[in-house]
Amino acid sequence: MFKGFFKGFYKAKNTRTVSFLEILSMAAETLWSNKLRTGLTMLGVIIGISSVIAITSVGQGVQKGVEQQIQALGTDVLQVLAGAARNGNVRQGVGSSSTLTWEDAKAIATQAPSAQMVSAYLQRTAQVVYGGQNTSTTIYGTDLNYPEVRNTHPQQGRYFTQEELDTASQVAILGPTVQNTLFGQSGNVLGEKIRIQGEAYEVIGIMESKGSQGPMDRDDQIFIPLTSMSKRLVGNNALTGVSVNGILVKGANQQQLESAQFQVTNLLRLRHNIYPPQADDFRLTNQADIVSTFTNVVGLFTIMVVAIAGISLVVGGIGIANIMLVSVVERTREIGIRKAVGATNSAILNQFLAEAIVISTFGGGIGMASGILIAFAAATIFKFPFVISFLSIIAGFGLSLTVGLLAGVIPARNAAKLDPIAALRSD
Repeated sequence: MFKGFFKGFYKAKNTRTVSFLEILSMAAETLWSNKLRTGLTMLGVIIGISSVIAITSVGQGVQKGVEQQIQALGTDVLQVLAGAARNGNVRQGVGSSSTLTWEDAKAIATQAPSAQMVSAYLQRTAQVVYGGQNTSTTIYGTDLNYPEVRNTHPQQGRYFTQEELDTASQVAILGPTVQNTLFGQSGNVLGEKIRIQGEAYEVIGIMESKGSQGPMDRDDQIFIPLTSMSKRLVGNNALTGVSVNGILVKGANQQQLESAQFQVTNLLRLRHNIYPPQADDFRLTNQADIVSTFTNVVGLFTIMVVAIAGISLVVGGIGIANIMLVSVVERTREIGIRKAVGATNSAILNQFLAEAIVISTFGGGIGMASGILIAFAAATIFKFPFVISFLSIIAGFGLSLTVGLLAGVIPARNAAKLDPIAALRSD
């Protein structure tokens, strides 16, 4: 059936052979003479291809953006959170009870071999005031290891020192969002005094920007010494030491996190006198597991939506087949004249196949350009990395050609099999 597809010909009175390029030219001329019908036919292919490319790009961009944000926090970090407090039969959120202490963190640092660095922190939301400006933000009371464990450092000024930690000094390092809210476009804010719950704190540094992670703005934070937080803002020390909301454990690499998780779990159970079948009063979270889980979820979602977009391609193929079948009926007399002057079945077959392929090729090209533009616009508006998969582009263009070829086969065969005498008699 496809013999002579790339060198289709028909012999006119002068016996000149018509090349495949001439067949394409005639196909393009025929389609151009019916612009509206051709455009509507291509629409299904355009929507299908653009959807496949745009959705694949957006999915990969969102996935890469979240991976970058989590990796910025460190994928080699294990987070230990305090247990959930209960009020009657109501269980509050994780970290609401005082089950972890600074002493637990120090024990992990000295007794867990896989723990390369350990940091404890307290976290509260508080009102911060400077002059006539105020904002509600998250206050972190931390130790000296926090910047290294979280991979976040001051871009201006400095972090607090061991002496300031030991003496519970009232010093603060601001996140960029807090700085802009309280000070606007002011230049150097180091040395200025802000008030946190009525207490004055000197600004000694500005943290580097980390952007947003989902709904959480990681620049809308203030860091103060853990001792200052515990004594001045929280005031709810545990019986055995300074209460903390969480402990961050950094391993030498991701492979050591599993060992660290095992060691930390057993150590805390011993320190908290927890024995089977008692439940742990803490919870461990592995950053690498979060990345893996999110990647799998986004991957499955992308596959599902791309499959739905693929249905558009099938619909587009059906549209091409329908239009080509109608075209065969409309051009029955024309086909009869061509065959009467010497056109072969192969030439007629190639003519209609060429028209179907031209429609799908142009539709595929427009769809690819549209998909890339949509993906770029989405990445710009929603601020995630712009990622284009060349595999999706190649696959999309290949699908458009395949759709055109398959959709044109039956109409082309019908046209090639027409009897020239019956075709000439038709109106």
